[in-house]
Amino acid sequence: MPLPGAEETDQRTWRKASYCASTECIEVALYGTGAAVRDSKQPAVGHITYTSAQWSSLLYGIKSGQYDHLSR
Repeated sequence: MPLPGAEETDQRTWRKASYCASTECIEVALYGTGAAVRDSKQPAVGHITYTSAQWSSLLYGIKSGQYDHLSR
């Protein structure tokens, strides 16, 4: 379920992850105050929104390997 203010992402462009080699990926839409993330298989289910600070922190953690243990 989108958070208040996230409705503006409905008009945004959803992009799949560049490493996606199938239809089972996440999609991201950037908007003025952050980002929204959804499942590409079920886009109508909804999305999760992040503030700019949360999104930056998440990306930093992913790039630095902070979450690598979750894929094992």
